Amino acid sequence: MPDTSKLEKLNRELEKSEKKLRKAINDEKALQHQLKQLTRKERTHRLCTRGGMLESFLQEPERLTDDDVMVLLKLIFHRQDTQELLKKLLERKKPETP
Repeated sequence: MPDTSKLEKLNRELEKSEKKLRKAINDEKALQHQLKQLTRKERTHRLCTRGGMLESFLQEPERLTDDDVMVLLKLIFHRQDTQELLKKLLERKKPETP
């Protein structure tokens, strides 16, 4: 009989461990979902903010098409001085490696 109670005890521990594992897996999924939402919100905020910045420099932005704005941006960003400035800004913001 002692073997049976030991077996039952091990089965209960196994069930308890499996329950903890399922909970941990569900918690991980919930955290991943939260991370995706925060990342998406951060990106949306950045896009809206920068789009607003761009519009503040355009004269009569409502009259320009998306293609017009793309042509303007391509022209600006293909200039050598713009490329150099962008490179300097990116270098300044480069993360430090340990």
